[in-house]
Amino acid sequence: MITLTASAEDMLSKVMTEKGLDGYALRVFVSGGGCSGLSYGMTFAEGPEIGDQIFEASGVKVVVDPGSISYLDGAEIDYIDSLMGGGFRIENPNAVRSCACGSSFQTSAGEQGTPCSH
Repeated sequence: MITLTASAEDMLSKVMTEKGLDGYALRVFVSGGGCSGLSYGMTFAEGPEIGDQIFEASGVKVVVDPGSISYLDGAEIDYIDSLMGGGFRIENPNAVRSCACGSSFQTSAGEQGTPCSH
């Protein structure tokens, strides 16, 4: 299961409304790459695809493909607003190591990374 903080829910609802994406879902996925071996990705999707896991929080749907769910199970998505700007952050209990940039991670399976450009 993936959860959203209230801050993330609020920001996603705001962005989706501003961009005319009412009814869309947030697709969260993992792909190979990054300095720690695996990278997070997020995009908006019209709906789930076959096999996707679907989670919903305060009207925001989150969809995750079958290949990514084991890496993201138990993760929490937060939105942080600071003097340096705002952004989404994923707190992932499956990560044993994360890049300082926060966009890539490694699990105990030990995917090999490449140098980070962040």
